[in-house]
Amino acid sequence: MTVQLQMPAPVVPVQSVSRTVARREPVMRDFQPSGEIRLLVLDDDPATCQLVRATLDGEGFIIDTLSEPGHAEEWLKGQPYHLILMDYVLPGLDPDKVFGWIHEFQSEASVIVLTAYPSIESALNSLRARAFDYMTKPFQVDQLKALVVRCLEGKGLLRMTEEALRESLGSVIRERRKAQKLTLQQLSQRTGVSLGYLSQIELGKNSASIDTLYRISLALGMRMADLFQSVQRGA
Repeated sequence: MTVQLQMPAPVVPVQSVSRTVARREPVMRDFQPSGEIRLLVLDDDPATCQLVRATLDGEGFIIDTLSEPGHAEEWLKGQPYHLILMDYVLPGLDPDKVFGWIHEFQSEASVIVLTAYPSIESALNSLRARAFDYMTKPFQVDQLKALVVRCLEGKGLLRMTEEALRESLGSVIRERRKAQKLTLQQLSQRTGVSLGYLSQIELGKNSASIDTLYRISLALGMRMADLFQSVQRGA
């Protein structure tokens, strides 16, 4: 659902700003927000703003879009954002100036740079400005979603759903077992865990206790920390 912004400041033409209000739905299927997540799309091309909003709409975010670069400084002085997706080339604005405003007024926000004119210079400049990532236009919507998830998960704003965590743990255990050419029966003998229970864990249909995961990790020659790190890398 899109509603007109109503904020005391800054004063910005209605046609250049819009907001999408979060819906109470799981984020990107396998993730869910740990709280309210605010995103700002800063791009002078309204079509790009609409595309980014349409890509992320319904994913549990509050999304503001600003397509009037002349109001960028005022807007960045306003409410805080967790993630800012900005066009590198904004008419009338130097990228370094925009990065400076973000660092001054939105110091907790991560930045993803979008550009239709990629260059080594702009990529290095974005890196120096501590942008989280740099994406060229046109972009694939799935790539943008994955990038946004990776950024917000790294900030601790997204967490895996219980179902996704079970499936990921099961997949890591199954792949590690097969890599060692172990059968489920052999793993069951090593761990003292029933064959049926192990099968359910690998299929992601049953949650394993910490004790069970510890036994499985030992049997597979890995630490529990490595097991969970493998799940995070896979996500």
